[in-house]
Amino acid sequence: MDPTLSLRLVILLILLGLANASPHEREFGYCEKVVKKWASSAPSLEVKENKHTLRDLLFFLHIPRTGGRTYFHCFLKKLYPSALECPRSYDKLRFDPSKPKCRLLATHDDYSMMSKLPKDKTSVVTILRHPVDRVFSTYEFSVEVAARFLVHPNLTSATRMVGRLRSKNKGFAVSTLDIWPWKYLVPWMREDLFARRDARRHSGSRDIYGSDPYNMEDVVMPLHKYINDPIARDIIHNGVTFQIAGLTNNSYFAESHEVRHCVMLHKELGELVLEVAKRRLDDMLYVGLTEDHRESATMFGDVVGAQVISQLRGSSSGVQTVATNNSEQSSLPDSEPDEEHSQNATLDFEVSMKENNEASKGNMTVGKLMESYESCISTLRKSQSLRRISSLKRVSPANFTKEETLNLQSRRQVGGAVLQEIKSLNNLDLELYEYAKDIFAQQHRRTAQNSAVTEKLENMITSSYGTSQWIRVFLFLPIMLLLIFFFLFVNARRRTSKVKI
Repeated sequence: MDPTLSLRLVILLILLGLANASPHEREFGYCEKVVKKWASSAPSLEVKENKHTLRDLLFFLHIPRTGGRTYFHCFLKKLYPSALECPRSYDKLRFDPSKPKCRLLATHDDYSMMSKLPKDKTSVVTILRHPVDRVFSTYEFSVEVAARFLVHPNLTSATRMVGRLRSKNKGFAVSTLDIWPWKYLVPWMREDLFARRDARRHSGSRDIYGSDPYNMEDVVMPLHKYINDPIARDIIHNGVTFQIAGLTNNSYFAESHEVRHCVMLHKELGELVLEVAKRRLDDMLYVGLTEDHRESATMFGDVVGAQVISQLRGSSSGVQTVATNNSEQSSLPDSEPDEEHSQNATLDFEVSMKENNEASKGNMTVGKLMESYESCISTLRKSQSLRRISSLKRVSPANFTKEETLNLQSRRQVGGAVLQEIKSLNNLDLELYEYAKDIFAQQHRRTAQNSAVTEKLENMITSSYGTSQWIRVFLFLPIMLLLIFFFLFVNARRRTSKVKI
């Protein structure tokens, strides 16, 4: 069954269940009880004293469209050898947490994943992005990936091809269509693109005009319709809050769907979920911001990178003691529907793996890590840009540029009413983002203080070394003179003995 159809059916059944419930259950009081019960029993709400110390397992909670793929390929894969990476499946746990054989888990799974992990031995890191920009980026990426299927003559052909690829790559690769939330958002947009293309062909319309890429009805679903669809409301809006709270439609918590939909029906109950998400941010080892990219990357190197390097150096297990199945490790983060793009995606992955293996042979330092990161993001961005341009040609002129200045110009064409609606639909995410900014500022101050202390100690050692050199010389000189005198005295005695004989 099409995942988008399944999702629509689930949403409809839940909403109908709430609507057809008894008068008491339809009231605010019922939902308040449901949400409060969940919030009071939500695990891992206490902030640990040692939260700044890296534990045995690093869980990278990858929020979609925050730049997390860059961190994974250009930081984490440089730090952790492949043998220490957990088998990666974005929708299903494929390793036994009671027998941990890995040190890094990177996934789009929400915080409910922690219910499967050893909590006291797991550190969590994540990155947040301004909610309005994240909605734009989610829309753009949905269109970009779905447009790749337009090489096919019709939707049936595209769907069959996806089925064949999944059967062929099962157990060997994770494609975009296997990853939450894209396994819902891309098929939904793909179906829409084919329907609009078929309509244009049927009407005989060829010429498409317009300057606003976010509102081209003939080519692609306009942004204002996208954000109001039930699928977008269930997955995208306030998605960061729900993901960090562990309440997405991909959650391991049995009560997650009821809690989430109660919050959707009664917005004021969202504050209870928001408080849970805030506490979980408080307990994380690192919280980055997409907008403050440079400072976030530097801080990641100082806070996370330095501890990983130190931990792996001190580990007796090293790289050799863990053997995982490489076929399960394989991942095609942006695998394409046509053969040419699939080869490109595979090549990107192999290059990343090669760089990681080479980096793991040397003695990694934070400085080397940051140099490697700069080179890696340049290569990765070029690859992503080429793929993006190639894909969006199929929905021209509804193109979204990755270049920041031009992209901002395109987004400014979106009406104020649409922007205001996005903010309203993401009220929890907006508040959580502001909270994350405060955490980020605290991290920055703490990192700056630690760096200042380290630098001061280094300067003291350096300066004391220069001034104490002569002291060491004067202390060592008498010892040397005594040794020389003793050597001469012994030789003199030997010569005297020889003469007497």
